[in-house]
Amino acid sequence: MKLVHGTWIGLIAALAVAPLAAQQKPAKPTQPKPTATDADAGTGATRIGFVNIQAILKASPGYAKAESTFSKELEGYRGEVQKLQAGLDSAAQDFEAQSAVLSPTQRTQKRKDLEAQQEKLQQRTQELQQKAASRERELLDPIQTRVNSVIEGIRAAGNYAIIFDVSQPGNGIVTGDKSLDLTQRVLQQLQASK
Repeated sequence: MKLVHGTWIGLIAALAVAPLAAQQKPAKPTQPKPTATDADAGTGATRIGFVNIQAILKASPGYAKAESTFSKELEGYRGEVQKLQAGLDSAAQDFEAQSAVLSPTQRTQKRKDLEAQQEKLQQRTQELQQKAASRERELLDPIQTRVNSVIEGIRAAGNYAIIFDVSQPGNGIVTGDKSLDLTQRVLQQLQASK
């Protein structure tokens, strides 16, 4: 392999500069001047906190009313499904009682009627489940939006890098310093902003 004269000079220059670069201290990164919220932040290490969203939601203004409204509506949905199920059960019992005296054609028709009624029950149950889920989101979304806004405000003001929700299953947090629990702080701000 043949090196060109310019390449040799480049290699020699790189080798000569490398020891000088290693001896020089790296420039300190400029850090922002501390503010009042940085005083809370401690030494500038990454701050982490946690909250219990389930506890916060249950104690949030408006949650009890939303839960009560949803429970009443859900009870109505359940009543409708139970009425449809009772009608299907009654029709099935009638079919069983009359089955022996029905002609094969009538039996086939009754079975088809029962299957159609069963399908109608399943379809209506699914519709009501979707309606209930939509209604639950409709009732809880404004509360969750307000809670998230307060948590984000606390995160920004306290210079927190991350705030975990310990109420979620599988969150990976086994234990934590109770001083990192921001749940009460969030609740206080929510109560103050009623």
